Amino acid sequence: MKRYAILTIICVLFIQLPQSGFAASWNQVKWVVDGDTVVLNDGQKVRYIGINAPELAHDDHGAEPFGEASKNFNALLVNHKKVRLEFDRERFDRYQRLLAYVFLKNAAFVNAELLSNGYAYLLRLRPNLKYDEILLQAQRSAMSVKKGIWQNWKEHKNTVIGNKNSHRFHLRTCPYGKRIKPQNRIVFQKKWDAYWEGYAPGKRCMPVFEIPEQ
Repeated sequence: MKRYAILTIICVLFIQLPQSGFAASWNQVKWVVDGDTVVLNDGQKVRYIGINAPELAHDDHGAEPFGEASKNFNALLVNHKKVRLEFDRERFDRYQRLLAYVFLKNAAFVNAELLSNGYAYLLRLRPNLKYDEILLQAQRSAMSVKKGIWQNWKEHKNTVIGNKNSHRFHLRTCPYGKRIKPQNRIVFQKKWDAYWEGYAPGKRCMPVFEIPEQ
């Protein structure tokens, strides 16, 4: 009877685990691409889960404010260092980049460090939400002291519409914002308020930041 009970518990625990698991592995960072992406020694590109850093200049697009600063801070944290990669439910994005939470040997959570120092903003992407609340609090800590991208924040009062399902926000005039179902719609009086609640901008209808470079 005891043996049957033990086997039952093991089966239940196995069923409750996500199919991809939350396995972890140690790897060496070969170089840093930008504020939220690195390349490992084996050539695999890794995209940090749950954050989005300001863009660097590329093609015909100029750099966003703090793009270089974000990359430099990321490099300071991880370049040529051993990091532990922890995975969530989805392992790869559409560009075949490995999606991971990144930790240093001293247990520092790199994704959260970039947020708490104001070098990235929260970007919720289902189903990878394991550390969602930790990352939101990290962003709020940077916003509270106006660190990094949040310093000298300037914006005109401009109501934006958030989607409770996707956690994206849009300008009232944005066609994507107009498509949001009433039950999923939330109104913010400022972009700042939307960021505080963990919403990220829909890039097709607005610039991410309205702040000058340092």
